Amino acid sequence: MEFSSLRKYSRLKWLIPICSAGVLTAFSLVPADDWQDKVTNALAIFGKRFPQEKVYLHLDKDFYASGETIWFKAYIMIQNQPSLTASNLYVELLDKEGNVVMKKHLPAAGAAAAGDFELPETLKTGQYQIRAYTAWMLNYDQEFLFYKNIEIFDPSKKNTLPSRDTAVARDFAVQFFPEGGNLLQNAPGLVAFKAIDQNGYPIAIAGIVQNSKKEKVAEIKTVHDGMGSFELTPAAGETYRAVVKVGSGQQKEIELPAVQTTGVALKLYNRGSRIFYQATVANPDDTAYYHMMVIAQVQQQLAYKAVLDVGEGRISGFIPTQSLPSGIVQVTLFSDKGQPLSERLAFVRKNDQIDLSFMNAEISTAPRGKSSIELFAPDSMPTSMSISITDADQVLKDPDEHNIISNLLLTSDLKGYIYNPAWYFRDTTKETAQALDLVMMTNGWRRFSWQKILNNELPQIKFPYEQGMSLKGTAVTNTGRYPLVGGKVDFIFKQPLDSTTSFASAPTNDKGEFEVPNLQFMDTVLVYFQGNDKQKRWKDVQVTFESHFFDRSPQVKLPYPMRVPEGLDIAAMSRFLNTASESNKVNRSISNKTVYLKEVNIRDKKITPQQTIEQRYTSGMFSSGDGYTFDLTKETPFQTNVFQYLQSKVAGLNITGDINNPGLSWRGAKPSLYLNEMPADVGLLANVNVNDIALVKVFRPPFMGGFGGGAGGAIAVYTKKGGDNTGSDPTIRGFERMKKAGYSLVKEFYSPDYAVKKEVHALPDKRLTLFWSPYITVDSITHASTIHFYNNDFSKRFRIVVEGIAADGRVGRAEQVY
Repeated sequence: MEFSSLRKYSRLKWLIPICSAGVLTAFSLVPADDWQDKVTNALAIFGKRFPQEKVYLHLDKDFYASGETIWFKAYIMIQNQPSLTASNLYVELLDKEGNVVMKKHLPAAGAAAAGDFELPETLKTGQYQIRAYTAWMLNYDQEFLFYKNIEIFDPSKKNTLPSRDTAVARDFAVQFFPEGGNLLQNAPGLVAFKAIDQNGYPIAIAGIVQNSKKEKVAEIKTVHDGMGSFELTPAAGETYRAVVKVGSGQQKEIELPAVQTTGVALKLYNRGSRIFYQATVANPDDTAYYHMMVIAQVQQQLAYKAVLDVGEGRISGFIPTQSLPSGIVQVTLFSDKGQPLSERLAFVRKNDQIDLSFMNAEISTAPRGKSSIELFAPDSMPTSMSISITDADQVLKDPDEHNIISNLLLTSDLKGYIYNPAWYFRDTTKETAQALDLVMMTNGWRRFSWQKILNNELPQIKFPYEQGMSLKGTAVTNTGRYPLVGGKVDFIFKQPLDSTTSFASAPTNDKGEFEVPNLQFMDTVLVYFQGNDKQKRWKDVQVTFESHFFDRSPQVKLPYPMRVPEGLDIAAMSRFLNTASESNKVNRSISNKTVYLKEVNIRDKKITPQQTIEQRYTSGMFSSGDGYTFDLTKETPFQTNVFQYLQSKVAGLNITGDINNPGLSWRGAKPSLYLNEMPADVGLLANVNVNDIALVKVFRPPFMGGFGGGAGGAIAVYTKKGGDNTGSDPTIRGFERMKKAGYSLVKEFYSPDYAVKKEVHALPDKRLTLFWSPYITVDSITHASTIHFYNNDFSKRFRIVVEGIAADGRVGRAEQVY
């Protein structure tokens, strides 16, 4: 079940005993002074005032064809606990240039939200990224938003698969990371490295480290995904250079970081049940580093504190991990002036995930056969889970696998791209643990900077923690000269979706500002508003509204490399595209049948000019043509202009970038633009108020009407004539009107029941996602949930994936192929 209660399930009980153990273990007889308090207080204040929220999306599969639907379930966490108060989620589909192709604004409840993207059949194929976030997450580094690489294929080209990137790397780069941050003279230390190709993906390298005399002092060899390490004892005054090459024979020489004659480095040895640490000083006689402090924090919560005294030989200790949850521990060494000196990350690996398993499977491979399987979750803690069941032979898995465990425990806290992070959670062998520690050494924790929070340089909160939607604005009087102080703005909300009406009144402050908070509505609402001066000093009151950041669609700077096409199973991919193509034909036949029935009904009536808006407005070649027609006199669009209105409505028409000056393309060419059948440009149409538009006709390429026509089709906009719907409500007088976008409507997943005879069952069943449910309920007594689903016409093997979170923040995942 979803988390309906606002009770705080917390695993933070480990904080008190671990803090106490840390202080006692590490010579806490030294009394705390101002510099120690400054560090711990800064962390406590930051953790309390700026909790970190995370979003993870479970998708039904990794690869898609145009014409399919992307189904997803969002899980929202805060400080690694379910974010029960989160109410708004934003999800975007981005192309390779970072343009927002499609987007959804979804309601969240119980730390979860569900949605979908319907991919047009003519959507440009290639690499895309899905981005998801809350408004609160925008206050911090946007690299910590959720990103997932996906690839969308063209099913019409099922016999001509896209070329895969099998070429040898054209270039590569190597970075070196001394443990603790610095190479210290005469101090043995570990140096990790990470090698990537020109696309940002890991590449294997081999080589040696040489000193200034070109003598070999260490060997370099990749251990896993471009990473490895070597031991080095730097000599004072010496310089070091790495000579490395890749499999193609390409060679590079790279300078290692300079050897430091002063300073300190922190070493960690992760033993599982405890983490051993040691401080190494470049010059043991340097009294500037005699007194130091070790701080360990987990999710901005203090987990360990210890005071070191180098003069007395107290330079090491243990951080107990028995009571810590799985995840990253950040260990930092501070000087007695409260300045960070050295830092190291460690990963605590526990068997504390939700125990999920499948039982009593009764699988039918017969065409349209019924199957059932039980999901067993013996944990007594409430859980929120989602499930996808796909054809295991045609729906391929991405070799660069990201899942709920690898995301919420690992990648969501690290900057930089980590290839195939799910690999590190495949088992608990020594080799896997060592590779995971290399990730800790080559990817820094950057959710906050110690220097900044110690200097009270805290994040600027530009986006408040949202609770529902809000309507904000300013009311002014005397033709805008004065703010409406002590007045109010009255509202009437009419929802076309369900014909409901509600009322509200918002007072204005000394700046004339007002807000209607906690709004909840789907699709679009008509907002009627009127400013009122309670003192009756002014008769004219003008009201303006703040725009919401999601109303705009600026180009996104992608922080992660797009997924590089890899060599996939050609036979399986061909079957996938062939099935997707046939599925699109089935969907078109359903749509065409619906349209045909409507046309039969219409022909029974006499069509008059008043009944057909298109006949009233269009003429000549604009009155015919192959395309789409949108009658805005019969709807209440919330969008600000025609380009925002058309986004995602016309298959193949790409509208990207700034919505007030967008880039337009269709089949590689730019559509021609017309206003009332006269040539127009982007700026002119963008400035036409959508409320003044009666009709929009979009002609498929090529369009030969108007003046010149165009290979990229055409967009023809017609403004309203007298007598057409103005959108006003005659029952509401004295109020102005605007439209406000609400939450996106969510489509319901179609799961046929072949036990019941329906006309639609006569059509072929080409589903590749056989079952999807974003909300799985587990019985509180049996701790099980039974899932029933029907096969399509051809599948023989099924991949079942369940992901979820528990009310105490633990994550879980189960995958099985039958």
